[in-house]
Amino acid sequence: MSNKRLLDCGASDFVSMDKTALLYAIRASEGRVLVSETIAITEPLLNNVTNAELAASQGADILLINMFDSDNPQIKGMPENTPPEQLLHTLQRLTGRIIGVNLEAVDPEFTSAHDDIWKMKPGRAATAENARKMVAMGAKILVLTGNPNNGVSNRALGLAIAEIRDAVGDSAVVITGKMHGAGVVRESGAAIISEEDVAWFSEQGADIVLIPAPGTVPGMSQQKVASLIASAHRKGVLAMTAIGTSQEGADVNTLRQIALMSKMAGADLHHIGDTGYMGIALPENILAYSIAIRGVRHTYTRVARSIHR
Repeated sequence: MSNKRLLDCGASDFVSMDKTALLYAIRASEGRVLVSETIAITEPLLNNVTNAELAASQGADILLINMFDSDNPQIKGMPENTPPEQLLHTLQRLTGRIIGVNLEAVDPEFTSAHDDIWKMKPGRAATAENARKMVAMGAKILVLTGNPNNGVSNRALGLAIAEIRDAVGDSAVVITGKMHGAGVVRESGAAIISEEDVAWFSEQGADIVLIPAPGTVPGMSQQKVASLIASAHRKGVLAMTAIGTSQEGADVNTLRQIALMSKMAGADLHHIGDTGYMGIALPENILAYSIAIRGVRHTYTRVARSIHR
């Protein structure tokens, strides 16, 4: 496949894209790639349409699925009778988008017992076995991160990268970092990620480092995020800013502000989170974010381009 910007890629390009081509396509798009995260296990906003499909309809290029359990695969709103092991492949076919999944690296030192929706399951752990299963199911991106209160530390994330990189080789892009404290209070606020963490993640084999978007985590100013992104780029890896603080449910003007601050800080990819209410960002915020970072031409092109192209 010839080298193309992700902006110019259609469904047929995404199907055949390997890690090298995907990273090139992202880099060549110059900060104009939008990742929208949705929750697999919550009821979809539109009843019989998955939240991922709704996110795609608002301009998302990459669909990141949270709470997807490799031991018990389900995505609410998918067509009935979709075989569990075909869910991610089918979602890619239905949406014409790149599909990614989250894996969580729980640190035994910080693990906690809680029984809310985010409760950790073995099938979501950042292990070599789960990574291989996710890739076989159709994930082209693995995001090593953590949900609230699950005790995910930067140390555990870094150790998981090497194990997963060895397991999947070049069959998936690996993104690593935390969007919020994830149950480790000493790694929250301005201490959520350091330049040393960025360097270590890259040395362990991450392709992209995840950094909270400016204005989302306390202390994560545009200047601080810019310095972290610059250190990632010096290491030869890309950077994704992320909104993991429910501000995907804020007003449109706030999202536009975060989008422009993230772009000014140097983001290669922009992530928008999954709990505007519960399960997906407010759809109008996905659209507004897309327009803020690349205008209506590229946004409407992504929305309008047939999945049969």
